[in-house]
Amino acid sequence: MQIVDIHHVSRSFGSVKALRDVNLSLRAGTIGLVGNNGAGKSTLLKVLLGLLEPDSGEGTILGCDIRRASRELRGRVGYMPEAAALIPMLKGVEYVSFGGDLYGMPHREAKRRAHEVLNYVGLGELRYRRLDEYSTGNIQRLKLAAALVHDPQLLLLDEPTNGLDPAGRMGMLELLEDLIAETGKSIILCTHLLGDVERLCKQVVVLDRGTVVRAGTMDELRAHISGRWAIGWSGDERAYRAALSAVGVTFTEPDETGQNGVMVAVPEGFTTRQFFEIARSCGVVLTELKADEENLERLFFRVTAQEVPVTA
Repeated sequence: MQIVDIHHVSRSFGSVKALRDVNLSLRAGTIGLVGNNGAGKSTLLKVLLGLLEPDSGEGTILGCDIRRASRELRGRVGYMPEAAALIPMLKGVEYVSFGGDLYGMPHREAKRRAHEVLNYVGLGELRYRRLDEYSTGNIQRLKLAAALVHDPQLLLLDEPTNGLDPAGRMGMLELLEDLIAETGKSIILCTHLLGDVERLCKQVVVLDRGTVVRAGTMDELRAHISGRWAIGWSGDERAYRAALSAVGVTFTEPDETGQNGVMVAVPEGFTTRQFFEIARSCGVVLTELKADEENLERLFFRVTAQEVPVTA
């Protein structure tokens, strides 16, 4: 089932083009929406929710027209915004039940559900505390409870670990993992923390300056790098490089794992056995040979044509 299907969607704010001709088709499941600050992630979420009308383009979310069905969507989608948007004098249970009211629930049902979801996110003991007394971590959990109160089919989470310390971030990720496993809800996770996406999501969308530069599963995004190997050796480096180049092996980027380690791309039909045969003929000994397994961080910097940051 396609939960998002949009075509040629653009949105500008004055002279700033936040989204540029976005085409996107997403299956039900867990989806990571990643990009640098200003890439257009939050704008895309708001267009999908009907909170912002696109300047051009069309599409659907859960089968509902993004231009006309915001009221219908309200009962099927839960939205956890990046900004807190709190009303300080309210208590936790009042805030969450008010969210249920806005989603179109009967007030009594919204209040009953507010107690349930506050217990679920670990805020049961704080339900009657005023919001201005909540910590940053508890505010994030409170926003998640408000997004869950009407039991939505799809959750849109905008930076759910924003501002959290390591312990708080770990607790939020574990809560989301449990939610995914127990309910099977579809989730679009909008974040610039690539580790969160790798941990939770099966599909990935990479936004860069308002444009979708990659979309698919991690396996699909990695598919074109099959045939890349990290190799290392001891012996006559010049002879080994020349012999590999002669059979179509290309040397790409340095590999940080060894003194002579490099990353190479091999031609179609090249076998691992040939690495050893050529090494033997050149009088060198292989010290490393492993297939390249690109993580999301390296993939992100590659497809957005940015330099991978060097860590101390």
